[in-house]
Amino acid sequence: MSTTTRDQETGAAGPRVYRGLNTKERSGWVLGLTPVQALTCLGLAAPVLLAMSAGRWSAAFTWLLLNGTLAALVVVPIRGRSALRWLGDLLLFQLGVLLRWSPWQSRAAAGDPGPAHEPDLPGVLARLTFPDGPPFHHQGRVCLIHDTVEGRWGATARLTHNGVGMLSDAECERLAARLGTLLIALGHREVVDRLSLYVRTVPDDGTEYDVWRAAHEDPRAPELARAATDELDHTIGSVSVRTELFVTVSGSETALNRPAKAAGGGITGRAYALYRVLDGIDDQLKALGVRTVSWLTSAGLAEAIRTGFNPAAAAALTAAHLTHPAPDPDGEDGLPMAAAGPTLAPSPSARAYHHDGFSSVSYTVLMPEAGTVFGSLGPLLAVRTAGERRTLAIHYEVLSQRAAQRAVQRGRFRNNVMTDYKAAKGFTTTAADARRAGGARAQESAVAAGHAMVRYTVAASVTVPAGWNLEDHAAKLENDASGRFRLLRLELAQDSAFVSAALPVGAGLPRMRGALS
Repeated sequence: MSTTTRDQETGAAGPRVYRGLNTKERSGWVLGLTPVQALTCLGLAAPVLLAMSAGRWSAAFTWLLLNGTLAALVVVPIRGRSALRWLGDLLLFQLGVLLRWSPWQSRAAAGDPGPAHEPDLPGVLARLTFPDGPPFHHQGRVCLIHDTVEGRWGATARLTHNGVGMLSDAECERLAARLGTLLIALGHREVVDRLSLYVRTVPDDGTEYDVWRAAHEDPRAPELARAATDELDHTIGSVSVRTELFVTVSGSETALNRPAKAAGGGITGRAYALYRVLDGIDDQLKALGVRTVSWLTSAGLAEAIRTGFNPAAAAALTAAHLTHPAPDPDGEDGLPMAAAGPTLAPSPSARAYHHDGFSSVSYTVLMPEAGTVFGSLGPLLAVRTAGERRTLAIHYEVLSQRAAQRAVQRGRFRNNVMTDYKAAKGFTTTAADARRAGGARAQESAVAAGHAMVRYTVAASVTVPAGWNLEDHAAKLENDASGRFRLLRLELAQDSAFVSAALPVGAGLPRMRGALS
């Protein structure tokens, strides 16, 4: 549970600062090492010590060079991963490139299109299926998202919101409290435990305005007025942007199994179990200032994925919607799921992902130790150049009360053991140790009071046309985060990171890595 404090040093009643947001799930016990790393180092040191005890100094020196190198690979962290894991990831990455596992071409582009309802998606998206649920109120047949690897079922909604850029500190604090209430409510339910928020700041192609103008333009208008209007449209439209907002909620197969059986079993039973939760989430999202909540059909989700890979496709899709005489209420018409993915995606480079004539760089956003305020992620969505797109995704997983209690007990026990050990050996307690111990006590008190413990991760990406200098735009995103957050470029995994940051399918929260908040 995140702790919140005001600026207590100056006594100012400024914006609320959220601290304690970066508690690692796997903290080191021995000199910052995990038990596995400590045992590995002990095993590598054994041959050296045995050779030294036997007086075989040349053998001891040889073992020291060999095992010391292996120990460094296991222990030394490099940008979030150990050197040994970097080596393994690099070998697998290069193997995939050499064996041509990485390039992607859709079946339609290859001349062998499959069924329209069958998804044709690359990478980690290949494990997802998208069955249609029964009709949900007036919104048609909601498209379910089934992760066949993790065994999760979810649904995605498109939201409209006025934003928080012009809100006062009191209004932002009120929205933050309501977001916390939403997460606590998820923790009290047994069906849904994950919620992902996606924001995409995309170039405004002007399609809606063009369709409106074509329908309302007076053919008798003077040529000078037409020329002035065209010049204004070109000047303003070239720098205009719009914001897309999505939310994805999901629950595990284990949690859905019992209510799904009571609702008839199968896909329909799981859909009804989710629908009961979606009703309550609608009201809580509107309490956050959301004006409309539209749960996506298969065609709507296909468009969200398609425009994620290819922002230029939004113009044709928007024009088709505006000129369609009678939209299908069940969502069966529209873009088929088979056309949701990219047409062509070459082998991803180590530091970027290329797809359908666009290039993207994705990061994970690391929260600062000093804390952050509500709305501080906004600068990451501020487009600096006309034509680029930025995306931001926040993935939450609310732990059950039992799991939260176990987590805080482990944290308290670990801190007590390390504090007692240092005191027994005469070492002084550092400020970091005191802060960690205080955070563990605060978390335990919050969980005991009924608050939720939340795992989270934040991902951001920037997308530009393939002919642009991608590194320049990546540097602008890093500059916008400088002084607020630390961006960790997810090298060797840019395709998966892009899915986490830009595509509203609920994928992106690791199983046992990240932070507890």
